[in-house]
Amino acid sequence: MFIDIPGIKNTMTQQESHKSQSHQLTKLPIFTSVQQLFPTLKLTSVKTSALLMAAGLGVSSLLPVYATSKASQTTSVNQKTQLISQNNKKVEITLVSYAVTKAAYERIIPQFVAKWKREKGQDVVIRQSYGGSGSQTRAVIDGLEADVVALALALDTKKIEQAGLIQPGWEKENPNNSIVTHSVVALETRAGNPKGIKTWSDLTKPGVKIVTANPKTSGGARWNFLALWGAIVKNGGNEAQARNFVTQVFKNVVVLPKDARESSDAFYKKGQGDVLLNYENEVILAAQQGKTDTSYVVPATNISIDAPVAVVDKIVDKRGTRQVSEAFTKFLFTPEAQREFAKVGFRPVNSTVAKEVQNKFPRIARLYTVGDLGGWSATQKKFFDDGAIFDQIQSGNR
Repeated sequence: MFIDIPGIKNTMTQQESHKSQSHQLTKLPIFTSVQQLFPTLKLTSVKTSALLMAAGLGVSSLLPVYATSKASQTTSVNQKTQLISQNNKKVEITLVSYAVTKAAYERIIPQFVAKWKREKGQDVVIRQSYGGSGSQTRAVIDGLEADVVALALALDTKKIEQAGLIQPGWEKENPNNSIVTHSVVALETRAGNPKGIKTWSDLTKPGVKIVTANPKTSGGARWNFLALWGAIVKNGGNEAQARNFVTQVFKNVVVLPKDARESSDAFYKKGQGDVLLNYENEVILAAQQGKTDTSYVVPATNISIDAPVAVVDKIVDKRGTRQVSEAFTKFLFTPEAQREFAKVGFRPVNSTVAKEVQNKFPRIARLYTVGDLGGWSATQKKFFDDGAIFDQIQSGNR
């Protein structure tokens, strides 16, 4: 027997569009290989190369953002052993983040660059890499030199800490325990919601085809899985009922892409599935961009998707980029940056901005955190490690 979880009754087919401020951008030349772009990165194995490619490190995702008030300039790249040249005129850092944050950072980075130039008289180049959070984490541990990481879950940041790249205590270096955005899980359906999907329990209906990313590679998919589990245990159900429910849901999953962005592409572009388990912010952004005509509901019982940001201590000390990297992470918590996160669908963590936009997001009647389920270390071991509950469910459903 499944517990029926009431969802929000009204479906929403479109969101208010927002225009970001325009900025002049000068981009460095496009490189033809990861080795050319990162000459100090040691690609010592096929595995390393594969991890970098899996992390989205193609030439399209590693383009720098370079903002200036002057006319477009041509910037040369130092191809010596050092990746970058830090001097009084220019400083370069690399941001490594998960796939669905790209739209936000493309708005935020030019503002920070302009602010730094105005206050410090120095140009900043911020290189960006986007991909599945798990893949990005492995790439950083394996040699991708990130100055700042903004990943989908604290567990991934902890893995980089455990690899010796980030010092313990990073959570206290920024406001809000370094959680820079909130979101929740949304159920996105085809236009008009033809399958009548309104609650979590509707996902178990016969014939409902579900798209969600793979929890083994995607931080967003882990949030989805924990939201499904919490839909039962946070409404009076026991763990046996939760496992049965999640097993039934995954019987209806027709595709498991590697990250949230690929899940969206499978649903929007390839027409796969009747319902997509997705970040709320990704649904809102898709509506703004007019990608497709869809509906969505936000279940009233939901998990708070908390995404952290951290400076990678070993890299910034090696490069001499600590000052600008720390300033950038702190800028992400300012009202200016938080408003940009909100414009593309993230729930802001800044209290002032949260009040400004509170009517733009559905109210969550019962909101819980990963801490309420035991924390990331416990949930990773219980659900997502090799041979844990997710693998057992998948094996049983084959």
